[in-house]
Amino acid sequence: MGLYLQDFEIGIAHHTRGRTIGEGDVSLFAGLVGDHNPLHVDEEFCRQSLFGGRVAHGPLILSTAIGLMSQLNWIDGTAMGLLGLSWKFDRPVKLGDTITARVTPLEARPSSTKPDRGVLTLGFEVLNQRDEIVETGSIVLLMKRRPEAAR
Repeated sequence: MGLYLQDFEIGIAHHTRGRTIGEGDVSLFAGLVGDHNPLHVDEEFCRQSLFGGRVAHGPLILSTAIGLMSQLNWIDGTAMGLLGLSWKFDRPVKLGDTITARVTPLEARPSSTKPDRGVLTLGFEVLNQRDEIVETGSIVLLMKRRPEAAR
């Protein structure tokens, strides 16, 4: 079971494990979402691009960062839904890059109308293997509150 809203330590960053982004990740994501832009799927085209090679889809890295955060076992069974997100794509992630996420709880506030839940904001810095920030953002989650707090 994940953490309840009141269990999060505001302002304390946690680091996820790493994940190397490979050919299979990009190919599967392209097929899943239908984004076959040559910047992602055509190595020959990309050799002439400003990146000099294929790059992963920005939303693939965003999704992977959220997945890495989920492996911290923070939200399994306690998240009730994703309410929103704000994201910025700072630099490309190439095939073979390994990403990690630094995730910081920014705000946890109880619902004013439903005592069994509240809203959690998590900040993300996604880093590559050179500790360069590749993406930044935040997500807002609807979270369960500890049952005794809901009474």
